[in-house]
Amino acid sequence: MKRALLVIDMLNDFVKEGAPLEVPETRKVIPAIRREIERARREGEPVIYICDAHEPDDREFEKFGWPVHAVKGTEGAKVVEELAPEPSDIVVEKTTYSGFYNTSLEEHLTRLGVDTVRLTGCVTHICVLFTASDAVLRGYNVEVVTDAVAGLSREDHEAGLRIMKNVLGARLI
Repeated sequence: MKRALLVIDMLNDFVKEGAPLEVPETRKVIPAIRREIERARREGEPVIYICDAHEPDDREFEKFGWPVHAVKGTEGAKVVEELAPEPSDIVVEKTTYSGFYNTSLEEHLTRLGVDTVRLTGCVTHICVLFTASDAVLRGYNVEVVTDAVAGLSREDHEAGLRIMKNVLGARLI
């Protein structure tokens, strides 16, 4: 088994207090994500950051009613300082919920020989869930680190975990 750690949307515009799309629970999972990053690096596993990177007029803002967030080149689109990527890490920009849709993620995973993705980040029932779904549909094994993912609400978080486990067959760890 060759595993890669995915750190999904741990960006200033989701994590910082008062941010446009603040998910308060993200601040609580930073230590667990840091633990997973350190473990992956120690064990020689690739660390891949999946990051929203929108144009200022991205149709997602209007279509889904999200506030303007994670605009390319802004502070809000940067990974929070506590989890900042190292030069050897991979950063994949995305413009929608899934880390796979119209991104280079699968190319990186294929090149690295990865068959298992270990998911951390936010939001459990949106970007984490849709990335997990696309991973499963592409034949990857999926592990979700339950203390390293955060939801908008407890109910949505638990629903996302339940769907990943019971529908997608992800392993919750």
